[in-house]
Amino acid sequence: MQHVARKRFGQHFLCDGGIIDAIVDGIAPRPGDAMVEIGPGLAALTQPLVERIGQLTVVELDRDLARRLREHPQLRVIESDVLRVNFADVAQDLGAVGRLRIVGNLPYNISTPILFHLLQYVDVVADQHFMLQKEVIDRMVAQPSTSDYGRLSVMLQWRYAMENFLFVPPQSFDPPPRVDSAVVRMVPHAAPAVLDVQCLETLVQVAFSQRRKLLRHTLGRWLQEQGFAGTFDEQRRAEEVPVQEYVALAQALSASKAG
Repeated sequence: MQHVARKRFGQHFLCDGGIIDAIVDGIAPRPGDAMVEIGPGLAALTQPLVERIGQLTVVELDRDLARRLREHPQLRVIESDVLRVNFADVAQDLGAVGRLRIVGNLPYNISTPILFHLLQYVDVVADQHFMLQKEVIDRMVAQPSTSDYGRLSVMLQWRYAMENFLFVPPQSFDPPPRVDSAVVRMVPHAAPAVLDVQCLETLVQVAFSQRRKLLRHTLGRWLQEQGFAGTFDEQRRAEEVPVQEYVALAQALSASKAG
C-alpha cells in the first residue's frame, strides 16, 4: 500500500537517486558507525546507509511508517516525536557516547526547534548531516554583517563548524516542496568556549529582537538591568557583532553575576 505524505508532519519524500548518492557520499558512513536517522520516511536514505554500516537507529513519528520500518531486521525504531528523544540515552544504549552520528531529512516546519533540541546533546555527537530548507542553512552558516546572520547563526556557530555542501532542488522530492533545500554538515568544535548556554541564548535573543536598531537601545538597556559594569561596543547593530564577541560577553556577564 502506498504511503501518502502527511502535511501535518511536513512530509516530503526524497526520490532522486543521484541526490541520495551524493548525500550518502557526503556522510561517508563506515561499518559499525553508531548512527541515528531522524525522520527516515520511506527509507530512501535509510537503505543505502544501513547497507554501509550494518545497523541503524531511526526516529519516526508517523505510526504507519514506523510499523513498516520495524519489518527491516537491521533497524532499531524509536517511534517518537524527535523533540522528546533524549539523545544522551540513545548514545548510551548504543555504547557510543561522544561518537553518535545523526542524519536526517528534517521536517521544514520544526527544523529550528530540532536543531536547538540537539544542541543539548552535542557532547555525545561526532557529527550531524541534515537536509533542510536552504534558507535555514543560509542562516546557520551566515557571516556577520549579512542579512542572514542572526540568532540561529550565533547559537550554532558557537558550538559547531558548519558547511553547506549540497543543493537539493524541489523536484528531488515527492511531493515537491515550494522551497529549495540543501544539506549541511555540522561538526562540534573540539574545545568550545565554556559558558552558560541560557545566558548566551537570552543575550542573543535580546540583541536581535530589533535588529535594525543600535544595540544601545536593546542589548545595552538589558545589560544595565543585569547590573553589567563591563565594556561592550553598543554603537553597532546586532548583525555586526561576531559570534566570538557574543560568547565573550556571555562569559563576562556570568562572571560579573558570580562575583
